[in-house]
Amino acid sequence: MHPLSISPNSHSEPMNALQNKSVSPWWWIPTLYFAEGVPYFLVNNISVLLFAKMGVPNDQLAFFTTLLYFPWFLKGIWSPLVDVVKTKRWWIVAMQVLMTALCVLLALTLPYPDAAAMAEKSTPVGVFWLTLVLFIITAFASATHDIAADGYYMLAHDSGSQARFVGIRSTFYRIAMVFGQGVLVFIAGRIERATGNIPQSWQITLGVTAVVLFAVTLYHIFALPRVEKAEDTEARQHQLSMGDAFRTFFTKPGVGLAVLFMLLYRLPEGLLVKLSLPFLIDSRETVLRDGQIIGGGLALDTDMVGVLYGTVGVIFLLLGGIVGGIYISRRGLKRSLWPMAALLTIPNLVYVYMSAAQPSNLLLIGSAISLEQFGYGFGFTAYMLYMMYISQGEYKTSHYAICTAFMALSMMIPGFVAGKIEMAVGYQAFFWIAIACSVTTVLVTHLVHRSVDASYGIKAPEKETV
Repeated sequence: MHPLSISPNSHSEPMNALQNKSVSPWWWIPTLYFAEGVPYFLVNNISVLLFAKMGVPNDQLAFFTTLLYFPWFLKGIWSPLVDVVKTKRWWIVAMQVLMTALCVLLALTLPYPDAAAMAEKSTPVGVFWLTLVLFIITAFASATHDIAADGYYMLAHDSGSQARFVGIRSTFYRIAMVFGQGVLVFIAGRIERATGNIPQSWQITLGVTAVVLFAVTLYHIFALPRVEKAEDTEARQHQLSMGDAFRTFFTKPGVGLAVLFMLLYRLPEGLLVKLSLPFLIDSRETVLRDGQIIGGGLALDTDMVGVLYGTVGVIFLLLGGIVGGIYISRRGLKRSLWPMAALLTIPNLVYVYMSAAQPSNLLLIGSAISLEQFGYGFGFTAYMLYMMYISQGEYKTSHYAICTAFMALSMMIPGFVAGKIEMAVGYQAFFWIAIACSVTTVLVTHLVHRSVDASYGIKAPEKETV
């Protein structure tokens, strides 16, 4: 999304400059991007584990939690509204207030399914209709918050400061990732272990999330510097530029191939990611019920999932991304595509092994998850840089936003069918199918490899100073 600039004739410019100098970005960037990450991981990751623990079958679980991703796919449609109505700061605070309230409602209205249905993994998703409605509203609020936060980041301080703090915002978003997938899941697991009450453990965890968001929201009411809204005419110009951006993007040479790459490069991971958490907690016994295969997982406790997948796994995911960035900076995108495609897909074999051997050794399971997550982080770096590559030129910000929509779609399409496939063939065969889909990764990598500039992505050598 294009940043809005303050009109040269705006009376707010001196005030903004004064405020930007008097309020250090250290006071608000870390908390803003932590607040951006927590609801995202609540909706897209914690919801999967919550429904799995409540006994929702994998086919319904995968389909309906994939639907929750739609707001991030569609957010470009209403992004101009955030430009025209109120200020970015208003949208940030309003969405944080709304998401806090929604977390409270989620905690208070979470159903208590029948214990036998939870144990047999036969709880119908219809039991959670209100929970799903609240999650989808949270998803729209979170996606709107993303739009406002990223726009606010570009308005509230100058370009030099933006460059200095880009790493800080990324770091605190990742801290939110560890908090969401690790700390919150660990809390739910500990409460479940102490009480034996699965719904209550998630009610309390959602309550903890609400308290954290409330504290951050209250802080932001006072800490976020006030940045005046741009003129409505600038917002209309932004909307017009979005139309031009779509036209110029889809007339780029080779755009069809680029779209194909963005949709299919991550197909194996798109299948696997929806079922990895249910696999870790599902019972070890495999049974056939109504023509569907149930069980065959590792039967890990929830708190161990928070430690192994949500904390250790996330750390290796981030490490893979860091190493991938260094690797590309030395070799360039073109020479990095093949090794990165390999590491994106080959480590998925650890799930084939775990589904066949069903190990109980936590060190072995943690090592397997860490290997897979490192490979995913490493291989995903090429995908991100390719989106930047294809977005070069005029409207690069909007073109990159279009690419992220295709990125979202690439995970949604396989997510809709992943649960159906797994319940038809079982975990082991499902993971083999995910591996077989690596053929698409190889194919699209081969097709785009020839079109990438060999020098793109290589860090320019620093000039020697006398």
